[in-house]
Amino acid sequence: MAKATKKKAAARAPKTDKVAKPAKLPVPKNIPVKKTRIRKAVLKAEAAHLKPLVLPEDGDAAVLDRLWATIESRRMAGNAATSHSARLIARGTPKVAQKLGEEAVELVIEAVAGNRPAIISESADVLYHLMLLLVDAGITPGEVWAELRRREGISGIAEKASRPRPKALLAIAQTTKLP
Repeated sequence: MAKATKKKAAARAPKTDKVAKPAKLPVPKNIPVKKTRIRKAVLKAEAAHLKPLVLPEDGDAAVLDRLWATIESRRMAGNAATSHSARLIARGTPKVAQKLGEEAVELVIEAVAGNRPAIISESADVLYHLMLLLVDAGITPGEVWAELRRREGISGIAEKASRPRPKALLAIAQTTKLP
């Protein structure tokens, strides 16, 4: 009789080693949601890679310097078969610039829509493609940081008014779409 009582008590006890269900991702209201069953293996793989964003308390802008160094190393290796960075650089500066423009437009669209998670994601894409453009142009992040330091404390209106308007830039602006 004692064995039967223990089994019933064990059956009623809540299990503590259950895995928490992953949070559902937000879906824009204008996109229909198709109810499908997602396989456990897919959910497990996603859970390993899609962890919540944890922001460092002090901020870590040095990640941009590390990103630039990674892209530079991929450019030097030049393996377009395994590196997206090397592949884009091999296609030439116009393609690198075009990709930066595309990512910037995607960021603007998400900003206007007010989609915070997408703004964060697209901002990362813009920063990556900006670093790619800098590597392609042979510019180090330190040069950009120095320019930002030079402008620090200067009104944006005054700084923009002091810039010369190069005629070459105006001529380039009249080109058609990039290949």
